[in-house]
Amino acid sequence: MKVDMHFHLEEGPYSLRWLSRTLQGLAATEPGPDPALGHHTIEYAEEMKKLLSRRMEQGAYSEEWLDRYLTRGRERGIQKFGVVDHLYRFRECRPYYEKHMLLDDSRVGKLQRTWLDQVCVASIDDFVGFVTEAKKTRPDLALGIEADFFPGCEAELRDILAGYDWDYVIGSVHFLDGWGFDNPEAKTGFDGRDPVQTYADYYELLRQACVSGLFQIIAHPDNLKVFGFRPANEKKLLPYYRSIAKEMVRSGVITEINTGLAYRYPIAESCPSPLFLSVLADYGVPLTLSSDAHFPDDIGTLLDTALADAIKLGYKELAVFRGGERRMLPIFKNSDVEVK
Repeated sequence: MKVDMHFHLEEGPYSLRWLSRTLQGLAATEPGPDPALGHHTIEYAEEMKKLLSRRMEQGAYSEEWLDRYLTRGRERGIQKFGVVDHLYRFRECRPYYEKHMLLDDSRVGKLQRTWLDQVCVASIDDFVGFVTEAKKTRPDLALGIEADFFPGCEAELRDILAGYDWDYVIGSVHFLDGWGFDNPEAKTGFDGRDPVQTYADYYELLRQACVSGLFQIIAHPDNLKVFGFRPANEKKLLPYYRSIAKEMVRSGVITEINTGLAYRYPIAESCPSPLFLSVLADYGVPLTLSSDAHFPDDIGTLLDTALADAIKLGYKELAVFRGGERRMLPIFKNSDVEVK
């Protein structure tokens, strides 16, 4: 059993790189002969232009775009899917981010204000309506949302999430004191910070997210390392790893092996790290798998490795969700042979 419970249909900002990457995703998932065989012809260029034009006209919430993810994922052996979107993409949720993000006239504040203008362009109703309808003919698909947790945000976030039939809600921490630490343009914010204290602050936010009762899944639970920021001796973080693992068990939330940082970011390591994953296994924290894909050709990337890592640590089940309820599915059927 292989699952991918965390992939996105779109993510800005809408740069030339985004346009090029979208075209690459279209070309890689176009059915038929390998398009690279004729990629130097004018006919090929014209066909790619039509594909990109149609994708831009239809937007991300189209069955054609969604099915490129699902088709590629099924080819890679994925049997259960969860599509999510970042809460900050929705205009209805902008006041929530304006309250909690650093958006002042400092360099980082100006940078983040521009970023929010660039990415907050969609409607939550359009997203939920599209995926809800798509689920009717795609029983292997679930609807999720990835919501940023900020200190003291519980009541606001509960109100935002209410009224939608989520199959599950993912809680994530991308901000410390309003600073988006995974934004490459703002990574100078790490300069001069003490790694252990910064991780202590980060894991306190994750702890609050666990006990809030808002989430079924805690996303990428050590993504603070995105640009390689952590103590030279990772074992200094063991007390925090153990503490958050205990809290996950106590609060009834799970986490994921998220491969996104391994193939998209400088750290080139999945979340959680191998050491952190071993701690989660020791405490019996349930897991799911996530590629965190933002383009259809990325879905399922490195999930075979993630699954093998989980199996080596004794995991025999993976979590999936429907209607807010968790279900544990066996990794191996009775007829399967586990490779030691």
